[in-house]
Amino acid sequence: MVEEEDPALPGRRRTLQPDAGVAEIRAAGGVVWRPAPDGGVQVCLVHRPRYGDWTLPKGKLEPGEHALLAAVREVAEEADAQAVPQVRLPSVRYRSEGLDKTVDYWSMRAVGTGGFQPGTEVDEVRWLGVDEAMRLVSYPHDNQVLAAFAALPRVTATMLLVRHGHAGRRLDWSGPDTGRPLDPRGWSQAHALAPLIALVRPTRLLSASPRRCVQTLDPAAAQLDLPIEISGDLDEPRAGQQADECALAVAAALTASAANSESVAACSQGKVIPGALERLAGQPGDYATGKGGGWLLTFTGDRLLAADRL
Repeated sequence: MVEEEDPALPGRRRTLQPDAGVAEIRAAGGVVWRPAPDGGVQVCLVHRPRYGDWTLPKGKLEPGEHALLAAVREVAEEADAQAVPQVRLPSVRYRSEGLDKTVDYWSMRAVGTGGFQPGTEVDEVRWLGVDEAMRLVSYPHDNQVLAAFAALPRVTATMLLVRHGHAGRRLDWSGPDTGRPLDPRGWSQAHALAPLIALVRPTRLLSASPRRCVQTLDPAAAQLDLPIEISGDLDEPRAGQQADECALAVAAALTASAANSESVAACSQGKVIPGALERLAGQPGDYATGKGGGWLLTFTGDRLLAADRL
């Protein structure tokens, strides 16, 4: 048996039987913000009648669901807000239902709200200034997440940088390497990336020249009804080129889009992505990116603010 504080009755403890088949509860949510009339920002809080608390919108991941997809979905379901994720915020961990629970949070820009209807899970939504929200929330960990949000500089652009999906072995392909296509595993990765790419609502899809890079963006292009623009600036080194030169070109292409406040999704190659991210970040780091993997990149002006591995 495990004891925890009863959210509905602060100061009281309740005893729970852990679920032996579940090691940890995973959840995700967001600090959803919109411009305030006074020039500042307002953030969204939800009231849960079951617990009598005010908290950030969040909820459990569905089986196999990516945390970022869950965060945006839960914000839409609980607060009736459509939002674009921007910056990863601190995760929080606590006991719930007799198990360890981890909640991942992102800063999110509200891009639309519907007509909120009170329900049994959430019966009220409030948009408040950050200071007022920090006074109202019921839990210290929500305050910590709100404080991290308040410390962020202004976000001006959000984009995804992904590596192409799996395309078999070079030795097994008889044609030019630029024509090597995705294999079944790679197509599965491309379809898994499409909803993540859609989350940032890109206005442009950019791809390196190889066929496997273009194909990796095909499902997203179909979902978003956007053309795929081919850019040699995203390619790996060709004969006579240095890897550093190509990494610089990738970084420059992304910086130019950020400076124009463009939201883009770009597909590049494994030999240049780490170097490009090191240049954007201004410091070395572990930026190795597996095939079908990628990064959520957030900019303030032409400066990289955060790189969150997908």
